[in-house]
Amino acid sequence: MQIRMQSLFLIHGIIAFFAVLFLPKALAAIIVVLLFFVIFWLSKKNNEQKNYDKNTQTIMRNTIRMPEDVDIYNLLDALPDSLFLLDNKNDIVFLNQTASKTFSRVVNGQNYITRFRAPELVNAVRRCQQMHQSVTVEYLDKKNNETFFIVLFVPLGGGQTLCLFRDRTETRRLERMRTDFIANASHELRTPLTSLRGFIETIRGPAKDDADTRDKFLTIMQDQAERMSRLIDDLLSLSRLEMKTGLDIQETVNFNLVLTHVVETLTPLAKQMGVVLALDLPSKTLFVQGRRDDLIQLFQNLIENACKYGQQGGKVDISVVDHKVNVELTVRDYGPGISEEHIPRLTERFYRVNAEVSRLHKGTGLGLAIVKHILSLHHGRLIVHSTLGEGSKFKVILPLKEHE
Repeated sequence: MQIRMQSLFLIHGIIAFFAVLFLPKALAAIIVVLLFFVIFWLSKKNNEQKNYDKNTQTIMRNTIRMPEDVDIYNLLDALPDSLFLLDNKNDIVFLNQTASKTFSRVVNGQNYITRFRAPELVNAVRRCQQMHQSVTVEYLDKKNNETFFIVLFVPLGGGQTLCLFRDRTETRRLERMRTDFIANASHELRTPLTSLRGFIETIRGPAKDDADTRDKFLTIMQDQAERMSRLIDDLLSLSRLEMKTGLDIQETVNFNLVLTHVVETLTPLAKQMGVVLALDLPSKTLFVQGRRDDLIQLFQNLIENACKYGQQGGKVDISVVDHKVNVELTVRDYGPGISEEHIPRLTERFYRVNAEVSRLHKGTGLGLAIVKHILSLHHGRLIVHSTLGEGSKFKVILPLKEHE
């Protein structure tokens, strides 16, 4: 902040006048001398600040190589990353608007090292200043909602340092999801492979001449092989869906026809489980925009899950409501229900409320993750309501498309 020196001279002059007029001469003389030194010091500081700002602009302009008519500070304020400019004492002399919002308690004049006491940041800025070269470090700000930053320190002229905080929290989250996905997929594939290896060794050894045991083990091996096949199919489906950023084929799909087809296809499976599928469709034919195969998989995953996990209820209701702008599909089972704490995580890959029950029903743990991605591609959404002991409702909302 620049000081208005003319106003200060006027104020101090008035104070000196009244001091001479009303105070003893000795005291008035002391006050006048003190005022002189205060004015001299403030004048010096003001000139230093002007020169400092001018030098800072010049240094940064030369470093960034910007034209003379460009305001560097306005440019830095527009950056999406948090930026700090430190002087040779590591005091913060400038922070852009992003930094002010991200680090709300940081203000100009604070010492950077005192404010950011993290060893990795302190060591990085010192290395940058000592070696006169850029330094990059990772920093997890636990006080700021576990925000993960990549921090860049750049040495400027005059002992100044440029400090840039780039938020990489979302990137890190996605990397962790990818790592967890690979680890979970490897684990899911390893389990049936281990079983197959064990049964093969048994058939070749102790059960070599035991026909009954061999047939029993071969049946189990077939189940394990089918489990692997289902898992690989779901992994490929999920991978295919994740590679898409939007609908690559703009089909107009008959919603009623596709849903009826899925219900008819799953009716034999439902009968084997002792479950009755009850479909309630509106008289009006509804159309949505998307891929027919994806919608078939979406409906199939939801209805099949309801049959498996709501089996004890003996019935699954499938109802459709036309809301003019969108269509609402509800798949309702009368099973044991799902605890509230599990609901937000149901669409995570390999997340299971009950791993043993899931394996009993030959689930891969990817069904609802696939549903989530299909809905994302079709601009739809999934809403889950469940009460323990009463069953679950899975609602799908999709935008309707006018059909001539």
